[in-house]
Amino acid sequence: MDRRLLEIIACPICNGKLSFDQKNLALVCKAEQLAYPVRNGIPVLLANEARAIKIDEKLA
Repeated sequence: MDRRLLEIIACPICNGKLSFDQKNLALVCKAEQLAYPVRNGIPVLLANEARAIKIDEKLA
């Protein structure tokens, strides 16, 4: 994931910072505990596409 892109994009729910989880190909919002998928190199920043992160799940 391009670092410049990570600096620009934000969580669509809280406008918080996103981090890239390379293992799961997802952008993670720790504040909302959501992971947004990255499909074919394109972040899908839609609230209905996000999945909840389990507290014990290790991500970005």
